[in-house]
Amino acid sequence: MKIRFTVTTIILAAIVYAGTVIAALPDPGVTIVPGRTALLITDPQNDFLSPDGVAWGVVGKSVTDNNTVENIDSLFAAAKANDMPVFVSPHYYYPTDHGWHFEGALETLMHNIGMFDRDGALSTKGFEGSGADFLEQYKKYINDGATVISSPHKVYGPETNDLVLQLRKRGIDKVILGGMSANLCTESHMRELIEQGFEVAVVSDATAAAILEEGNGYESALVNFRFIANTVWTTEEAVEKINNAK
Repeated sequence: MKIRFTVTTIILAAIVYAGTVIAALPDPGVTIVPGRTALLITDPQNDFLSPDGVAWGVVGKSVTDNNTVENIDSLFAAAKANDMPVFVSPHYYYPTDHGWHFEGALETLMHNIGMFDRDGALSTKGFEGSGADFLEQYKKYINDGATVISSPHKVYGPETNDLVLQLRKRGIDKVILGGMSANLCTESHMRELIEQGFEVAVVSDATAAAILEEGNGYESALVNFRFIANTVWTTEEAVEKINNAK
């Protein structure tokens, strides 16, 4: 008797197998230790999180569905209330960055639509309220004189900025991670921090991603968060853990 394997059969078998593997993954967890644990938010900027931002057309549904804006706010508020160090890794493009000779797909898109554009590295002309500026409701947390704003990352990860140095210099080795965008900058920060020896807890609903014809970036990121991070929390879980840390 011959057994025929159709494409559908193979796909269904792969899905069942993948589900079994994911269900079997351990959850090492992250224990918050005051003085060694920080909140890190990537790209809390208008172009991603404001309906007026240039990327809203492709990220807006994911941001809305996840309640991302309010969840990031809740993380900021909890961290500040408990004197947890807060770090922001922003994304800026200066005029000279538009002289690059080659780019990836999303880099090309971002440059074409003027995403995160600033007038210059040493100029804040036109920055206030621009797409590169921070969401207005976050400014009370970010501009308080205590939040560390790293130099900008230029593609997706912190390999191109001073974030890791800033964390190391403050004795931080555990990071609670949220921000934008899930399968790009947030995931890239997670990967590099793991490679650099940090413990990383990703907050799954304090992020969002583009939904394009090619696929849903948020759903893609969730799989990698679960596979790579030390743990994955919801905002509610993260806030509870921050409030109860000893």
